[in-house]
Amino acid sequence: MSDAAEKRTPLYDEHVRLGAKLIPFGGWLMPVQYSSIMDEHQAVRKSVGVFDISHMGELVATGPRASEWLNTMLTNNTEKLEVGAGQYTFLLNDAAGIIDDLIVYRIEDEKFLLVVNASRIEDDFAWLRAHLSVSAGGVQLADQSAQYAGLAIQGPRVGELFQMLFGSEKPMPTRNRIAAFDLGETSIWVARTGYTGEDGIEVFFAAQDAPRVWREVLEKGKSLGIRPCGLGARDTLRLEMCYPLNGSDLSPERNPLEAGLGFFVDLTKPNFTGREKLQREKEEGLSRRLVPFRMKGKSPPPRPHYRVFRAGADAGELTSGTLSPSLNYGIGMAYLTTPAPQPGEEIEIEIRGQKFPAVVEKKPLYKKS
Repeated sequence: MSDAAEKRTPLYDEHVRLGAKLIPFGGWLMPVQYSSIMDEHQAVRKSVGVFDISHMGELVATGPRASEWLNTMLTNNTEKLEVGAGQYTFLLNDAAGIIDDLIVYRIEDEKFLLVVNASRIEDDFAWLRAHLSVSAGGVQLADQSAQYAGLAIQGPRVGELFQMLFGSEKPMPTRNRIAAFDLGETSIWVARTGYTGEDGIEVFFAAQDAPRVWREVLEKGKSLGIRPCGLGARDTLRLEMCYPLNGSDLSPERNPLEAGLGFFVDLTKPNFTGREKLQREKEEGLSRRLVPFRMKGKSPPPRPHYRVFRAGADAGELTSGTLSPSLNYGIGMAYLTTPAPQPGEEIEIEIRGQKFPAVVEKKPLYKKS
């Protein structure tokens, strides 16, 4: 696909100015790296990094019955959300396959913000809108993605940067909470969430303010060693933590239980799309499970779609794989037929016609020392 066919975030010119290498991703032209994936990865693990997440979507549901309706559409329990709280959840199809994984925030008593994956914005909106029945009782659903820009600011020094940006007297929201702050003339939603395994915030604000906010974050973070980071480091960071990537580890052909993410599915709710299938799978047993692994000894880095073997038999394929910058060996995740291998079990990964030894691990693959 040519660059002309890709959408550009409001920070496109900033990425070009900083010399980023840009690639197509989910229909968008996005920075994969600025300096090197290794440098950007280590900046997030040791100090702080900033990612453009303006390509992600923002859907807003409002109305007295918005919570009740969303609770029938999403796997987690939105009724448990108080104002200012968020939760990770799934939007499923009728067969319990994953349309999208997302975060839903209750920003007012009758108003919810859904932050969805870039490549799924249109599908999510269409699916939700198609299920806005009369019984939803006047719930309004709007796609406000074009109005928002977003940044993920991640790393152990994010608290210091937050104070530089918003003032030392204002506390940063606690984990999975969201609150409104002002940065000069710009009103910003600040959520204590992230996709890296480090402390961090994700911030959302008016798209036209994006270049100014981006430059201020980089300027204020200079003394902390901040780096702009691209999709390359985002992928290595999330994979070290075994966080799934939609379109790779998650898809409409997989369900949250197979992905090992049952914690975010509330089967005690009487009714949500896909519930019956998930309940049946839980009772009858899964046919496959997503498991993390690491390579043993010297081998090329593992990549998606490589075949996995157990005791010489083909057992599945990789959904994610990379060389871990923190651990300095190959890591990945794969759906394997059940009974799923336990941590410590040896498997083999076929790379260019040759089998290399690997071992199944516990999540996360990277643990802070």
